[in-house]
Amino acid sequence: MNTDDELRLICWNLERNGRGREGNEENRLLAHRIMARYQPHIVFRQELADAWSNGKRDLYEEAKALGGLSAYMSAPKDGRSRKPVGVMFDPRLFEMDAHTDHDLPWKQICHLQVRLKGCTKPLQLASAHLCHFSPELRAVEAARLTDLADHGRTALIGMDANSYPHRAADEIMTEPIGWEKIEDPVHYQQRTIERNGARVPDTRPSEILTGGKGIFIDLAHHAGTALNQPDALKPTASLRRTDQGPPQRIDTLLATPDLVPALRSVEVVDSGDVRRVTDHAMVVARFTLTEVHRILS
Repeated sequence: MNTDDELRLICWNLERNGRGREGNEENRLLAHRIMARYQPHIVFRQELADAWSNGKRDLYEEAKALGGLSAYMSAPKDGRSRKPVGVMFDPRLFEMDAHTDHDLPWKQICHLQVRLKGCTKPLQLASAHLCHFSPELRAVEAARLTDLADHGRTALIGMDANSYPHRAADEIMTEPIGWEKIEDPVHYQQRTIERNGARVPDTRPSEILTGGKGIFIDLAHHAGTALNQPDALKPTASLRRTDQGPPQRIDTLLATPDLVPALRSVEVVDSGDVRRVTDHAMVVARFTLTEVHRILS
C-alpha cells in the first residue's frame, strides 16, 4: 500500500491532556511520540486541559511534535468544562478558511473549514466531546453536529461520544454491559436513558448522527462490516476502570457518505504505552489521498 497516497486521521481523548491525575509531564510527551509515529494529517483531540494557558503553549508544542501541524482549540469558559477540544491539520496539504466554536452548555465544538490544496470544495472538520453527565445534552450536541453536513457539505468529525453505537448487534468486539451489575450509580444514571419503562444504554447520539438516512457514516463500523476489518470495532474506553462495566466503543470518527469510498482502514490503538498515558484508545483512520482529492474536486 502506497503510504504517500494516504490521508491519516487521529482521534484521541488524552486524560487531562496526557498528564493524567498525577500531573505526569513525561506521559504527555510520550503521547506526542505515540501520535507522531502515525504521521497524522488531521488530529481531533479531546481533553486539552490547561492547553489554553501560557499562550496555548501545550497546544503548539503538541502540534510541533506532530510535524508542524496548524492547531486550533476552543476556549475554556468559566462555569463550564475546563477540558476543551481541538483540531490540528497539516498545512502542507490543507489551507485554512474559518474557525468556529459552536457554543453549547457544557463543551464547545471546535469546527474548522479547510480546503485540500488544489480542490474547490471545502472540508468541515470538527472535534467534539459530548457531555458526560446528561443524555439530553448529548442529544443536543449530536443534533448540532448534523448541521456540518447541511447543504451538501463534506465533513469529518472526531469525538468522544460518552454514549454507545446504536447497532449493538454489530459490536462484535465489545462485551455487552450488564447494567444491573454496574457498581457506579452515577455512571449508570448518566449513561442510560428510559425507554418503554426500562433503563437502556444511551444510543441517541449514534442514532441522530448515523441512523435514519445516514447523515454520517461511523468509519469504524464501516471498516468492521463492509471492509472486513473486525478489529476496527474494538472498544476504546475505559481502558482502566472496572466499576463501569467492560470497555465500550465510545470514541468515533465520522464522515459524510461522499468520503467513504476513499476509506482504507480504521485502527484502534490500545497498546501498553497508550494505556500508560490515558484511559482511551486512539482511533486512526486512513484514506486514499488521491480519492479524497477527486471527491473534493
